Amino acid sequence: MSIIKFMDFLVTKGFPQDISRKIIHVAAGSWVIFWPLFYAGHWSYVLNIAVAVLWTLLFIVKGLTANPEDYAVKTMTRSGNPKELLRGPLFFTIVMEILGIFFFMQYPAVVTMGILGWGDGLAPVIGKHFGKRKYKLLGREKTIEGSIGMFLFGLIGSLILVLIVQPVGMPRTLESLILSIPIACIVATIVEALSPADVDNILIPLATMFTLYSIPISA
Repeated sequence: MSIIKFMDFLVTKGFPQDISRKIIHVAAGSWVIFWPLFYAGHWSYVLNIAVAVLWTLLFIVKGLTANPEDYAVKTMTRSGNPKELLRGPLFFTIVMEILGIFFFMQYPAVVTMGILGWGDGLAPVIGKHFGKRKYKLLGREKTIEGSIGMFLFGLIGSLILVLIVQPVGMPRTLESLILSIPIACIVATIVEALSPADVDNILIPLATMFTLYSIPISA
């Protein structure tokens, strides 16, 4: 909430709304850094999704009733239409809840949030401000620079989160680490390039989790 309120303040001062939205995207994806504070051996670990559940409810209420001046609308939508909250942002919190309950402290889940939060979060910023080489897949225009940003920031974000969280199943050999995360980032980058708008917040986690559980990893 503090990050969202701070970004709301910056937006009112002229900070770009699209960048504000992506900073929040990165921050939300980094929520897994708090996982080590919970004890996996007790049911209370599910409280790690408390903030995500709160925002799921807020997105539904605000998406249906809020006005364009609402802080959530200003900081987390592209066009200022409250109904946008019912798509990408809502899907994001649902992914957080699924991973937080069923894949708590698991290596694939941490990597997935790194790719979804950092890679998918910053790719549009790179594409918009630095993209010069455009391409179109399934009717959606993308840039080579944006896709490279998706891969690189997904890789960086995943490595940072994995090193902080030290999740279960984390590769103990450098070779396995080098093998698994870049492959997952490549798959996620391809999926992001092919995904319809807003649905990428669902398709990227599905593809990343499937990829990581398919790769033999030496833990």
